[in-house]
Amino acid sequence: MRLPYMISGILIMVCLAGCAGGRGAVQKGGQPPKVALVLGGGGARGFAHVGVIRELESAKIPIDLIVGVSVGSLLGALYADTADSFKLEWKAFQIQKKDIFDYKLFNLKDGLAKGDAIKIYIDNNIDAKYIENMKIPLAIVAVDINSGLPVIFKTGLVRDAVRASTAVPGIFMPMPYEGKFLVDGGVVGNLAPQVAKDLGADVIIGVNIAKPRSNLSRGMPNVLTAIMEAISIMGDEIVRLRKKDIDVLIEPRVGNIGITDFSKKRELIEAGRQAAKKAIPKIKQLLGL
Repeated sequence: MRLPYMISGILIMVCLAGCAGGRGAVQKGGQPPKVALVLGGGGARGFAHVGVIRELESAKIPIDLIVGVSVGSLLGALYADTADSFKLEWKAFQIQKKDIFDYKLFNLKDGLAKGDAIKIYIDNNIDAKYIENMKIPLAIVAVDINSGLPVIFKTGLVRDAVRASTAVPGIFMPMPYEGKFLVDGGVVGNLAPQVAKDLGADVIIGVNIAKPRSNLSRGMPNVLTAIMEAISIMGDEIVRLRKKDIDVLIEPRVGNIGITDFSKKRELIEAGRQAAKKAIPKIKQLLGL
């Protein structure tokens, strides 16, 4: 009499094990898993994010949350505003270096760039002025330069959040905010998977574009490039320590493209697409698609 009960128990256990085949495949309360796209910093290499997003959208991978650091905050905001990768790509091709870097002459006390240009760019290119009005929920990471603690923007003006998250120390002036002075979120890591976790993400897709260049023998880099590369390398090392918090890590092959090189947009976007294509089978497996 006990054998049928044992068999039933085994079958139930097998069924439960199959349903929990991956962290992302587990549904909460009958709802599909919440997918977060975590976009990292890396200057001009950020155009690779566009290719990743294009490919994910093409594969019908749902994006329920975007977490952006540095240039990842800018491109994340552009996408979250419309949830349309075609519009994102079109806008990305229009971005010029002058839209980001507004150099000040003869004033090196606070930084080389004021940071006003990127705020103007956002005002002109993003319809939702407040983060809470984005079509895709968005979180932007900056750092308080005095305490070293991250500051997470989940509401408020998009222009202020992106301005803070992209304020590379020594290049951009820190942004005053509620008694703090905020700088580039990449200072504490080019990716912020913990933020996505804290916001309820079940499956975290990270896009790391901060790999240091493999060929630095072409001469002495200028001050701008040297500072950004140093922060990029530091942030990339922190990513290595956080890999366990990322379900799928996408790393486009952008290592030989300079961090301030805005002339390689097409190559960077394609690198993002190719890297995302390789990752999509694993993502679909996690999502049970």
